[in-house]
Amino acid sequence: MAQSVGIKDVARAAGVSVGTVSNVINRPDTVAGETRARVQSAIDRLGYVRSESARQLRAGRSRIMGLLVLDMGNPFFVDVARGAERAARDAGLGVMVCNSAQNAGEEAEYLSLFAEQRVRGVLLTPADATGRNIESFRRHGIPFVLVDRVAEGTTECSVSVDDVAGGALAVRHLVDAGHRSIAYVSGPPGLNQVRDRRTGALNALAEAGLGPEALRELPSERLDVAAGRDAGARLLGLADRPTAVFCANDLLALGVLQAMYAAGVVVPDDLAIVGYDDIEFAAAAAVPLTSVRQPAVTMGAMAADLLLEETEDREGQAAHEHRRVVLQPELVVRRSSLAAR
Repeated sequence: MAQSVGIKDVARAAGVSVGTVSNVINRPDTVAGETRARVQSAIDRLGYVRSESARQLRAGRSRIMGLLVLDMGNPFFVDVARGAERAARDAGLGVMVCNSAQNAGEEAEYLSLFAEQRVRGVLLTPADATGRNIESFRRHGIPFVLVDRVAEGTTECSVSVDDVAGGALAVRHLVDAGHRSIAYVSGPPGLNQVRDRRTGALNALAEAGLGPEALRELPSERLDVAAGRDAGARLLGLADRPTAVFCANDLLALGVLQAMYAAGVVVPDDLAIVGYDDIEFAAAAAVPLTSVRQPAVTMGAMAADLLLEETEDREGQAAHEHRRVVLQPELVVRRSSLAAR
C-alpha cells in the first residue's frame, strides 16, 4: 500500500522548512518566486494533496454541509439535493448527502457522523417522528435547517411546502371532475407530510359537502413504486372500488398505475389518479400523471441559504433570526385524471 505524501516530504524534497511549504500553499505571495516555484515543483512531483480535514480542524470551520433526506431513490429528494448543492457551491462549500431510508436508527447514525465530522451545518428531513434524534443532535451546537418539514415546537429554520393546501388541490380537482369516492394511498403515518396531505384532502371533501367516508385510506409503510403496486392490488380487491385515487407521492402513484395497467383497468376512464411532487417521471409515464408540484430545487437552495446565513452570523456574532418559509404547491393536470364522469 502506497504511503500518503505529507508536508514534511515536500519540505525535504524542496530543501525548505515545513513553514515555507505551508506559506506556499496558504500565503503564496509571502514567498519569493524562485522558492515558490521549487516548492510547487516538489508538490507536483510527489503528488502531495493538502489534508482539508486537518486544516478545518485547526481552523474550527468546516467547508462541508450535511444533507440528510428520507429517500435518495425518490427523485424529489434528488432535486432538493441539486438545489442545496448549487447554493453551497456558490458559497465555496461542498455537500455530504446521506439517506436515512425513512429509518430513525439510520438517521441517528448519520447525525452522529455529521457531528464527528464537525460539518458547517445540516439540512435535515426528519425520519424520527418522536423528535429524539433532533434533540440529541442539538446538543452538539451544530446549526440545522429542516427541509420539507415545518419547524413545529422548535426554534430552528425550516423550508417546507403547504401540504394541507396541496392535498386540497389534488382532491378538489377530483371532486370537480365528478368523483365522489376517492382512495388515498398514504405512507408511513409518522410522517407529517402524509398526515397533512390527508387533512387537505378531507378539507376539500368538506368544502364539497362530502363527509370523511368519501375518502378511503390505503396505508403504506413505504413511499416507493413497490408500495404503490401493493396498494393498487388492494384497491383492485375492493368490492366498492373508488373511482379515483390520490397518492401521497408520485412513486406510489406510478406503482398504482402499473397495477391498473397489469389488471386491464383503464386510466383515467376506469380510475383517475393524482400524485404528489411532480417528479420528472410523472410527465413521462405511460399515462402522463396529474400531480401536485413541489418546488423541490427551490426548497433545497433556500434551506442551504438559510443555513449559510446562520453560520455566517454566528461567526460574525450577529443575531440570526430563525425563519419558517412555507412555499405554495401547484396542481399540474395531465391525462391520468381527465376522463369525463
